Amino acid sequence: MTQQPTNEINEATQFGGFWIRVGAYFIDAVVLMIPVLLISFLYRSVTLAADEMEQAIVEFMDFSLKTIVWWVYCAVLHSSKWQATVGKKVVGLKVVDEKGNRISFGRATGRYFATFLSTLILGIGYLMVGWTKKKQGLHDMIAGTYVIRSENVQEDAPAGD
Repeated sequence: MTQQPTNEINEATQFGGFWIRVGAYFIDAVVLMIPVLLISFLYRSVTLAADEMEQAIVEFMDFSLKTIVWWVYCAVLHSSKWQATVGKKVVGLKVVDEKGNRISFGRATGRYFATFLSTLILGIGYLMVGWTKKKQGLHDMIAGTYVIRSENVQEDAPAGD
């Protein structure tokens, strides 16, 4: 009788470290540059005549629109069959739960918004990837996720939404 392979996170799991994740982020920034700049340009062209007080609202709305684009991009792709954004896919990483399965859109959303906390504490939440045993940032710990090398996850594994 043969044992079924498991996706379980264990000692043999290779986690995505700090620098490879930074590289993945820069690839994602390039991928999103055109849609984000286009949305920003279109929004700002509609609100050209804003006075000083209205300009603060324009800036806030522009930031909000960019945040929504990044959130949808990250949450949809992390919860997709890819389990990764384009950047993570290119460098061979996937986002998984504690059992090594695909995460849900809700968990991917929580992970994305937890990155704000990682940023607010002077980026320390991101730097934690460099010194934690399983290479988790604060946002990964909050969401119960891991970033692993893609070859650790079986392509035919059942999706765990």
